[in-house]
Amino acid sequence: MTSQHNLFSTQSAPSIAILGGGPGGYEAAIVAASLGAQVTIVERAGLGGSAVLTDVVPSKTLIATADTMTRMTDAAALGVRFDVDDEGDYVPLMRADLKAVNERVLRLAGEQSADIHAGLERVGVRIIPGTGRILDNNTIEATTGEGADASTETITADAILVSVGAHPRELPTAKPDGERILNWTQLYHLQEVPPELIVVGSGVTGAEFASAYNGLGSKVTLISSRDQVLPGEDSDAAQVLENVFERRGMTVLSRSRAAAVDRTEDGVVVTLGDGRRVTGSHCLVCVGSIPNTAGIGLEEAGVALTEGGHIKVDGVSRTTASNVYAAGDCTGVFALASVAAMQGRIAVAHLLGDGVRPLKLLQVSSNIFTSPEIASVGVSEADLASGKYQGDVVKLSLRTNARAKMRNFKDGFVKIIARKGSGTVIGGVVVGPGASELIFPIALAVTQKLHVDDVASTFTVYPSLSGSISEAARRLHVHM
Repeated sequence: MTSQHNLFSTQSAPSIAILGGGPGGYEAAIVAASLGAQVTIVERAGLGGSAVLTDVVPSKTLIATADTMTRMTDAAALGVRFDVDDEGDYVPLMRADLKAVNERVLRLAGEQSADIHAGLERVGVRIIPGTGRILDNNTIEATTGEGADASTETITADAILVSVGAHPRELPTAKPDGERILNWTQLYHLQEVPPELIVVGSGVTGAEFASAYNGLGSKVTLISSRDQVLPGEDSDAAQVLENVFERRGMTVLSRSRAAAVDRTEDGVVVTLGDGRRVTGSHCLVCVGSIPNTAGIGLEEAGVALTEGGHIKVDGVSRTTASNVYAAGDCTGVFALASVAAMQGRIAVAHLLGDGVRPLKLLQVSSNIFTSPEIASVGVSEADLASGKYQGDVVKLSLRTNARAKMRNFKDGFVKIIARKGSGTVIGGVVVGPGASELIFPIALAVTQKLHVDDVASTFTVYPSLSGSISEAARRLHVHM
């Protein structure tokens, strides 16, 4: 536990102003209101922020459609027969109606945002639709409307939470036009599947969209400036994904950097750093994000920023300014909605004097929604190789798992890392369908410092993919 600010010691109904209604902001608002605080949120685009409106919810909804098509493509191996093509190789004749897909994507995003809005109003949170600027460490100026219809309001609060998110970074030589050259917020207005999609950037966002559009029927070329896709992720996992990409007809250009993207008469051309040119119908640029911290009064209020513009925070989400906290992508901690939400909840617990534990990054589980999915938590094999930790590793291929065989899952594995000597679970990786669900028992073991024998001696269903987690733990048993 850590010491608390405890606004309850100064007044019975403390007030909190939140700038930004993404996961960090709206989760904080719900907790604060439940603890008796008066809460005001200023949000310009809609509750849920980019996570709900343009990023996580839309992309994973799109990916759900792509996954369905991928499963159907592989269904012949399970004995499922469709009308066949001329070659008679039992490949289902499918196509993605992207207009319908994207209409569903945007509808679900809007519904989720509306649900959040209603939930906040239900617990008494005041919502101001507009932009905000921090005047000092207790005051936000909110502006609603535009031009001659604009009006401003000054909000004074005991504490401020900044959760303003981030936006896609652009290359000066690859300006998105929303038609042929796109960033990830613009994809959902396409009416047809791009015949030839070039994806620039092989980080999480680039890999996810490359995988999704490959599943939807695009001929995808993925341009990666690094040796492997998903740089910084588990190398075994990245290798599995690259193998799957290649088998499904995707072209991956490793160690290739995009120098420029230009429109042609009927498509795009990407010029690489070595002069090579790659042509396609559309280009998606995924080269990172920029925090939305410029011009909102942070520096004037005493909030320190990093060179990249992220807000500096400690383990309980405090900034360098008293009474000012921050959460989410604008802090640069981890660009995950789950982390933003946790940062927001921690901030509120700390400033209101509730029980609080600082954010521990090694307990954060994350998932990459490619096909197959890649989930990880805790210490990595790279950490072991660097000497930062000492541990033992067991990796089991899903090819040996009975349930995986039944469902024709051939790509993936379960990996568990245990502390050398003691056998405490300190990390893990799951690659395969539903990895986002399967990582939870490993994350639970890491967070609660469970021994591999605790995991191994817990019953799993037979047959199940989770059985491989138990089996990996069994192989890490430390003989006493």
